[in-house]
Amino acid sequence: MVHAVRLHETGGPDRLTWEDVSVGAPSSGEVRIKQRAVGLNYIDVYHRTGLYRLPSLPAIIGMEGAGDVVAVGEGVTSLAVGDKVAYAGVLGGYAEERLIAADRLVKIPNGISYETAAAMMLQGMTVRYLLRETFPVTAESVILFHAAAGGVGSIACQWARALGATLIGTVSTDKKAELARQAGASHVIVTSREDYVARVREITNGRLCDVVYDGVGKDTYQGSLDCLRPRGMWVSFGNASGPVPPFDLTLLKGSLFAARPSLMAYTATHAELAANAAELFDMVATGRITIPVNQTYALRDAAEAHRALESRRTTGSTVLTI
Repeated sequence: MVHAVRLHETGGPDRLTWEDVSVGAPSSGEVRIKQRAVGLNYIDVYHRTGLYRLPSLPAIIGMEGAGDVVAVGEGVTSLAVGDKVAYAGVLGGYAEERLIAADRLVKIPNGISYETAAAMMLQGMTVRYLLRETFPVTAESVILFHAAAGGVGSIACQWARALGATLIGTVSTDKKAELARQAGASHVIVTSREDYVARVREITNGRLCDVVYDGVGKDTYQGSLDCLRPRGMWVSFGNASGPVPPFDLTLLKGSLFAARPSLMAYTATHAELAANAAELFDMVATGRITIPVNQTYALRDAAEAHRALESRRTTGSTVLTI
């Protein structure tokens, strides 16, 4: 028997319970991994609250982790016992050990810790597809990125700086503004005391932005659209303030583009997953991106980590350790 954090019914953080679970031998195409660290992400909150429907209950949530291969199923030739691996986008992360399809794993390069890998996979690969595929950012691009001091935002600031782009970040406090600047944001707007739409217009001298990356959702989607130049793109990739409600397409002003991408769509095949992870690992290995693991909790304290995340007390990435 091993331990896991399980969810028997959706609701608040108190619904997360620390329990004994059994993990069997890996089936064909699977491996069993002993996890060392698990990443905390807002999608975990969506699963816990029921905003994103789980396949069944009780369930083990968590979409990102890193650890060691301890058993290999029939037909698996790409991995061996002892390999140091990481994954993102596969439900079941809040556990000491788990089974997972071998083709959903990538090997962790030397020099990258379990904690860093667990903190970077989902958030880092999200930034990679957002900036490199959904809207290919160049040195000429002007970007608005909401929640620029969060886990995804901190990586996005660094990646945009590496590409030479101008990134305007929104944050809620002056402390977070300084973190976003340190990460590479060209301009930072503190939304608790500034109108970000007016400030974007001022910063860009009325040109507005080529793309807005919006992981906040309900509270920001209308303002985000007002920050876009003609033929600009609004990229909605999260719902931290709640889901975006149905809206009249005339809000797109006759020329704007709207996208609702997901990491799973950009890593559907192992080849896509490997390519995404390889570029991310290279950015970290060469020092162009550092992964700020600013909070660490024991896995059994996942409920407290959720409370901190939802109350906006976290910055950068949060890792649950085992």
